[in-house]
Amino acid sequence: MGEVAVEQQLRRRGQLATILRALRIIGWGVRVTPGTFALAVVGSVVFGVATAGMAWAVGWVTEHHVTPAVTAGEVDGSRLAIIFGAIAAVVAATTVGVLGRRIFGAMVMYGIAADYRRRVTRQYLRLPLTWHHRHPSGQLLSNANADVEATWFVFMPLPMALGVLVMLAFGLVQMALVDPVMMLVGLTCFPLLMIANGVYQRRMTPLATTAQQLRAEVSEVAHESLEAALVVKSMGAEERETRRFAEVTGRLRQANIAVGRTRGTFDPVIEAIPQLATLVVLAAGTARVGSGAMTPAEVVQVAYLIAVLAFPVRAFGWVLGELPRTVVAYERVERVLQESGHTTHGPRRLDGRGPVELALEGVSFRYESAERTDLAERDEDEVAASVGVPDRPLAVDGVDLRIAPGRTVALVGPTGSGKSTLAAITTRLLETTAGTVRYDGVDLTELAAGEVSRAAALVPQGTFLFDDTVRGNITLGEQIDDDAVERALRLAQAWDFVDRLPHGLDTEVGERGASLSGGQRQRLALARAVVREPRLLVLDDATSAVDPSVELAILHGLQERSGGSTVLLVAYRLSTIALADEVVHLEGGRVVDRGTHAELLGRDASYAHLVTAYARQAEERAERAEASA
Repeated sequence: MGEVAVEQQLRRRGQLATILRALRIIGWGVRVTPGTFALAVVGSVVFGVATAGMAWAVGWVTEHHVTPAVTAGEVDGSRLAIIFGAIAAVVAATTVGVLGRRIFGAMVMYGIAADYRRRVTRQYLRLPLTWHHRHPSGQLLSNANADVEATWFVFMPLPMALGVLVMLAFGLVQMALVDPVMMLVGLTCFPLLMIANGVYQRRMTPLATTAQQLRAEVSEVAHESLEAALVVKSMGAEERETRRFAEVTGRLRQANIAVGRTRGTFDPVIEAIPQLATLVVLAAGTARVGSGAMTPAEVVQVAYLIAVLAFPVRAFGWVLGELPRTVVAYERVERVLQESGHTTHGPRRLDGRGPVELALEGVSFRYESAERTDLAERDEDEVAASVGVPDRPLAVDGVDLRIAPGRTVALVGPTGSGKSTLAAITTRLLETTAGTVRYDGVDLTELAAGEVSRAAALVPQGTFLFDDTVRGNITLGEQIDDDAVERALRLAQAWDFVDRLPHGLDTEVGERGASLSGGQRQRLALARAVVREPRLLVLDDATSAVDPSVELAILHGLQERSGGSTVLLVAYRLSTIALADEVVHLEGGRVVDRGTHAELLGRDASYAHLVTAYARQAEERAERAEASA
């Protein structure tokens, strides 16, 4: 067997596999909504019978009313009423069928799509943060929107294709009853239509598949560019992003042009075949009328049926054209739904109130390939060191740490030392590669769903605010009274500026809090965590954008808060570090030393060099300024 023959055989097998896969998907959809789908098919059947019945009505009207009227040279009112009444009745039935088919077909399609979108978005919520790090937001949006829609769009033409089978059978019976010879003449167009549709599908399948994949790529690039609007504007990267977006949209344009060119080539052919068949039927019918084998009305009826019955074949072509998109989109969605990396939970719940005891025992963590973290923008080096490297080092390596209830502990270390990773691990946003994290002696993996988020709160440096009111951003939809919101805002040193806003707590802050400064956004994020009275509060450099005096007031307020919290903070400022009960010095993902700030200054040279760097730089600048003066 030659290479060309082998390639053709493989292509045919691939097309058959696509069709079988699509039929299984369609079968699942029918089982989900059997009643509504059946009503859509019934509507299509009514449409098909009425459409084929139009040929009979036209033939009957022509034979019993039009031809006698032409012969008599006049037409009376009653005859006109019969003609219009017969045609109007068929048109009314056709309209009812079209409405039923489209309404119930749309209910099936959009109903299943809505259910699938809910399944996809719920899966997004169940999947761990590490999975989200590996998948761009644009891709996730494409999965939940474009891919879900493409998967189930086939249910729009499908009821029509099934219903018009009745039209095909009804029409063939009519032609056989009128004149079997003319039926055979007319049926010559159907093999031609099927061949044309087969060629069309072979050409269209790879083109439609490519176009669907490129739609997802466009969504990913567009979302990323919009999310990075601040970086793009500030770095003058508009032209680069424009070129990047133009490149991927250009590929999509070419793919869509290829789809349109193929469709534009085959549509006229598919349209022309039944028209040519109608001309052949009229020519043959004229001869049979001359021989007395048929009447003119019967020729009109057969010719009309030939034109009408080409529609079912085209309807199946539309369905076949959707099958590749259905399969490609379904597989993209299923890859999300079949992900098994869910966060596991146990049955246990935390007892007691007040600050928790936090314990880390032999905790290690390694980032997987293509993972990235946005927990702290400054720790990009930390991620770069562990992504895309064959033997990636541990971002956190064998950390043992125990924090007594109510204590404030500062994590200090250079960029890439694992501080932000450790902060995320303590709130179970990242799962440990090895080791155990415990609250009050209970392993986090044994806690019931929601227990960790009820007990602990993380405030990252990269603050996110919703396009909502101040109150909405603090409560996040929970039933929290305004007095509690005000207390949290006062503790976060945010009440003064919130009270001065145009509508106070009801002021809209804009997308990502665009109407507020960086420090104001950080304070709102802190209030959002504090209002829930967490037993463990993790601050990942969460006050870096506020004035030092404000930061000190916030930290003093946290220490004095009734009930209190165990506080773990990632800190850089010397004033912040000095407030901690204990300092943990990290380097290379490991604990180098721990103790009070004063103790570490006296015995840990690298720690002293790190925390006094800012002070040394300030002194050097002052000396240079004095010398130049």
